[in-house]
Amino acid sequence: MTLAKICGLSTPETVAAALAGRAAYVGFMFFEKSPRNVTPAAAARLAAPVRGQVKTVAVVVDPDDTLLRELAETLRPDFIQLHGRETPARVREAAMRTGAGTIKVISIGEEADLAKLAEFEGVADHLMLDAKAPPGADRPGGHGQPFDWSLTYGRKFLRPWFLAGGLDPYNVTEAVRLSGAPIVDVSSGVEPD
Repeated sequence: MTLAKICGLSTPETVAAALAGRAAYVGFMFFEKSPRNVTPAAAARLAAPVRGQVKTVAVVVDPDDTLLRELAETLRPDFIQLHGRETPARVREAAMRTGAGTIKVISIGEEADLAKLAEFEGVADHLMLDAKAPPGADRPGGHGQPFDWSLTYGRKFLRPWFLAGGLDPYNVTEAVRLSGAPIVDVSSGVEPD
């Protein structure tokens, strides 16, 4: 069975809906340019009622040590999702500083981009394959655009991996079939209009 992560949660209602929808992971955004940005204190309040029922994920972009410390002390996430230009050494350091597992996001636009996975398979607990941001974008993800899902079909990865980018209730079954993804990550695709 494919697992799901619902990301960008910012209200008690969205957290409750993720739980009711049997999400395995809930994600909170800590990036000021995101329309779903929350504070660590707000995320801790939102996560409290579901702790132990789902895994909590703190989504960050090139975080500094201050943010990592605040997340570790306030939210205590199960995972830190690194969505920036972090190096393998920084992924390792984020895990040590927070005590959380790590999810490293790799931007995919074409088959050649899959080679980047090898750099992180030895250090990240999970990988996330997300569509490359469009040219001129001010944030690395969350644009609601897919990449060619068939690029991952039949490939073996050393780590569990998430498929992200452009997923919604109408295309997720096809995305899993084409990609072979064991875990999907959705955000804007499940927001109410």
